[in-house]
Amino acid sequence: MRGVDNTTGVALVEVYDLGPDVNSILGNISTRSFVQTGDNVMIGGFIVQGTTPKSVIIRAIGPELSQYGIPNPLADPTLELHDSNGALIASNDNWQNTIIGGIITQDQVQDIQNSGHAPGDASESAIIANLPPGNYTAIVRGVNNTTGVALVEAYDLH
Repeated sequence: MRGVDNTTGVALVEVYDLGPDVNSILGNISTRSFVQTGDNVMIGGFIVQGTTPKSVIIRAIGPELSQYGIPNPLADPTLELHDSNGALIASNDNWQNTIIGGIITQDQVQDIQNSGHAPGDASESAIIANLPPGNYTAIVRGVNNTTGVALVEAYDLH
């Protein structure tokens, strides 16, 4: 998405499955943006639908973007996961160090590696969660109010 005549502002991109097949699955959704400070952090939302919980991995990627020619990658992204009420339910800074609390009750490093979606840089963040149906928000910030380009992703782990 780009503003007409390179204007800037906050925008929303949405993806909907309009197919009649109720068994379809969106395997991944991601957003790349410039992460700033204060209220100008990166926010990605997703919805878990159905009647049963879904296992997902949410990632905040920064340093590894440089290998794809992305300038000014966010050097050390942090990740927060919030529920539909805005309550913080999980957080991570540096995926190889699990932050126990909220819905995270045990070390996740091996599960992240086994998912096939482990971040490529130790300073990037990841959370695996088994989420009940509902709305969720992932927030990406830079450690110590740093800024840069980052990617926030959510994968369905089936």
